[in-house]
Amino acid sequence: MDKLRAIIVDDEPLALNFLRGILSKFPNIDIVAECKNGREAVAAVSKLSPDLLFLDIQMPGMNGFEVVKKIQSDGMPLVIFVTAYDQFATDAFDVHAVDYLLKPVDHDRVGRAIDRASARITANIDGDFKSPLIGAIDSISERLAGKKLLDSGSDDREQQGVRRKLLVRDSGVVKIIPFDDIDWVDAAGDYMCVHAAGDTHIIRITLGELMDRLEDKLFIRIHRSTIVNIERVVSITALPKGGSLLELSEGTTLKVSRNYRESVRNLFQ
Repeated sequence: MDKLRAIIVDDEPLALNFLRGILSKFPNIDIVAECKNGREAVAAVSKLSPDLLFLDIQMPGMNGFEVVKKIQSDGMPLVIFVTAYDQFATDAFDVHAVDYLLKPVDHDRVGRAIDRASARITANIDGDFKSPLIGAIDSISERLAGKKLLDSGSDDREQQGVRRKLLVRDSGVVKIIPFDDIDWVDAAGDYMCVHAAGDTHIIRITLGELMDRLEDKLFIRIHRSTIVNIERVVSITALPKGGSLLELSEGTTLKVSRNYRESVRNLFQ
């Protein structure tokens, strides 16, 4: 088997150095990038398409959960969380088949995590890795709050006051997100990650149901798991093997699959 290309992410330099030292002893691991914060991690995953992401959870700015939400589904590597989180959280990871390493990490535990990751990657070359991650995050949030923390609001399109807004229930509070604020949406199974005004909101809804709520003149589908606000697109770059890349005004780069390439191209002619 080829080497597994890995990115390691931790805001603590000592922890980053320690993990690098352990991983360097595994001949089947190739560390292609090291990141000290969440934003660097999202950019590195988009650029390098690694197999594995060793991801710290508790980081300032963008934490590990937010990193998962920001990465486009079709570019999602298998994530191994590196965390000092409480036991109930690691239980949730295990139930959802998401691996984790408790700090301080040790060589044997890292080896077992790599073996488990290798087996999953071999069995799921085209698998959806983001969906179980979002499921784990949702489960943790539910246990933290004692109830469902992230859920969708009811379909209120018929209400005049919210016709151009999406309702999201968050910790018992209904957040109202104007359609104009939404940059793009990424699907992970029955969960939608709605990226709007610098924040990411998780809604339990299918992509088809969400498309029915959004205005079809403003949002288009560019991939089986991705919707984009066309007013956010600033450039389109063709790819050699088909498909293309969209650059959004806030800096995100999204892949357009070959199946949607022509419809996207026609839209901007």
